[in-house]
Amino acid sequence: MLLGMGVLFPLFSTTIADEVPRDNSNSEPPKGGQPNPQSALSDHDPLMGMDPSGRIPKIKLPDHISNPERWRYIPEGRVIEGNFFERFLVSSFVSPILFFESDVGAGGGVGITDFDFRGKRRREFAGAFAYYTTEGQQAAAMTWSRWLYHEDLKDDLPTGGVAFEERSFVKGRIGYTRTLTRRFFGLGAETKESDETSFIDEVFEVGGGFELAFPNPGDAPVMGLGISYQHHSLGPGRVESEPTTDVVFPVLFEEGDRHDSLWVSGGLRYDTRDSQHNAYDGFAVGVNVRAAPVQTHYEAGALVHFFATGVLKLPPMFHRGGDTDEEHPPTDVLAASVFVTDTVGNLPFWSLPSLGGSETLRGFIRNRWTGHTAWHAGTEYRFWIIPRGYAFTDYIRIERFGMALFVEAGSVGRRLEQVWDEDILWSYGFGFRASFERTALLRADFGFSEDGFNFSLGFGTSF
Repeated sequence: MLLGMGVLFPLFSTTIADEVPRDNSNSEPPKGGQPNPQSALSDHDPLMGMDPSGRIPKIKLPDHISNPERWRYIPEGRVIEGNFFERFLVSSFVSPILFFESDVGAGGGVGITDFDFRGKRRREFAGAFAYYTTEGQQAAAMTWSRWLYHEDLKDDLPTGGVAFEERSFVKGRIGYTRTLTRRFFGLGAETKESDETSFIDEVFEVGGGFELAFPNPGDAPVMGLGISYQHHSLGPGRVESEPTTDVVFPVLFEEGDRHDSLWVSGGLRYDTRDSQHNAYDGFAVGVNVRAAPVQTHYEAGALVHFFATGVLKLPPMFHRGGDTDEEHPPTDVLAASVFVTDTVGNLPFWSLPSLGGSETLRGFIRNRWTGHTAWHAGTEYRFWIIPRGYAFTDYIRIERFGMALFVEAGSVGRRLEQVWDEDILWSYGFGFRASFERTALLRADFGFSEDGFNFSLGFGTSF
């Protein structure tokens, strides 16, 4: 949640609507005129390939592109040539990070994001951020990603633009964080809210990986591989009036402290969804394995994660659903998800399956429930209320506003065969959605549970 305040501005400034049509029918050239070869912002047409309202008329992708409905189209108005400073506020941003929380104090820092790193016409992304608080919480990280399938459409469309297949990419990350307020309540579904403890978690991590749709770009089978190194150093937490984890759970704490680990991950899924970030149709089912074959204090261990998710289009409630010649019309959906995660071997307590926070059982705080096995199921009704959003400037706009209603259930346990007998934990609530583009959705959720109320802020859908 701390980082979200700094990331918000760059996302806020890069709105595009970007769904590629399913039928690839020809259409009239979008408004905005012809492509402008100049790279200076003053000579760049921000509406090239889109209407003043933010609507993007359908385009026809080149015939050699397979599965065009799973490619994202970026109009030429959102693609500008030049260095970081020439593209500033179009595809490169510097934003402040400012926040205050009682447990960690006042903090500040800076975030630098470049959506067109190295001038590859929106094929590569790079970001860096750093912040520090008066109580000593700190973080610094650099990330990089590159889309494997990318098409420059300057020579194919009157209004130019680019397109990329979003499910195939390579990525890398290096980072350091010192979190003062990680919570731990113990293991199992019988823990009470009064069992809360806290610990400091100091982490250094470096790693990378890739995902690839095969055998052709946009195909339903998707594989992924990754590798990373982590070092964790723990300390007594700083949550006021709560005991520290090292005192209440000394054995678990000692085994998780000064911990080095090499993580290797792999996954395979069958995915028919039209988008990886904000799907309007389709389903996905698959398995991910994240293993630590080498680690301090323990022999090898792994997390095995089975999942399924689906999305169904619904008739619109507060809008007309756009039109047939629109790339990315506002669409209301009913989404559902279920997963089971099991631990094989031995792993430190801070890496075990957990529920609660901004992704699962949103009525509970992060890491409220921890176990060696966890299951979770949820359904969410997502609907748009203001389908066209608001433009603050030619380059800064919110695409649309909406809401979501959700209900979730889940539990944790010590063994897979026993977790189904544990008490079922329930969460429900509502949230607000602000879409800055198909791949950039800001989510604010208000969840309720037996523990009371929890607010969470995140980017993208929870499933």
